[in-house]
Amino acid sequence: MTILVRNLLKLKHQPGQIAATFAFPLVSVVLFGYVFGSAIPIPGGGNYREYLMPGLFVMSSVFGVMGSLMVIAKDNGLGVMDRYRSMPMARSAVPFGQTAADLVIGAGGLAIMALCGLLFGWSAHNGVGATLAGFGIILLLQYSVSWVGVYLGALAKNEETAARIGPLIMPITMISNVFVPTDGMPPVLQVMADWNPVSAATAACRELFGNPGLPLAEDAAWPLQHPVLATLGWCVLLLVVFVPLAVRRFRNAGL
Repeated sequence: MTILVRNLLKLKHQPGQIAATFAFPLVSVVLFGYVFGSAIPIPGGGNYREYLMPGLFVMSSVFGVMGSLMVIAKDNGLGVMDRYRSMPMARSAVPFGQTAADLVIGAGGLAIMALCGLLFGWSAHNGVGATLAGFGIILLLQYSVSWVGVYLGALAKNEETAARIGPLIMPITMISNVFVPTDGMPPVLQVMADWNPVSAATAACRELFGNPGLPLAEDAAWPLQHPVLATLGWCVLLLVVFVPLAVRRFRNAGL
């Protein structure tokens, strides 16, 4: 809890990060919704912005990995992590506190993006329960990928190293069904996109929100036919792998 509060209080001295949190949803909806929207057909028809918004929700949650990565790498470079290791505190406190702070910040950004989506024509159609379940899946994915960021940040020695890792996240979000259906991609890219956790989470949100874009073909990949189950499986896998890795890395770094 102390680490969580410390990381949230740091935002007072980082107005640029707060401004980016507010600006990113608006820019994303306008840029992708109106620039791409006039040129991309939707499977089964429908409004492109309703097709797009679940993907933008998921994409923003996956980009949350950069927040964890940069914060941990910066603290490494400043020697903050070495100071933590010298203190009588649980070795798991830093990674759990950081991922909790990322979850709070991510929830705020998700709320802002949802409001922007409502203003530009997106809406959920399957009732309150399904809508809350959709947002819950997005936040679970955000929390899961935050652990990936914590681990990678613990491996990085400083912000410069972390900044070089960041661009590698972009292809993960682009080779997916966030912006376009996967059935028009070359075979190799289509397989990669269909089994991408981002595609599964996006399809799960479209299903729960009642938005267009669900696969129509009976031979669609299993994650797209069962997107909610596939997304939960990916989240569990990420947590099982990266929670112990991140805690062990923090405990053993410098030894």
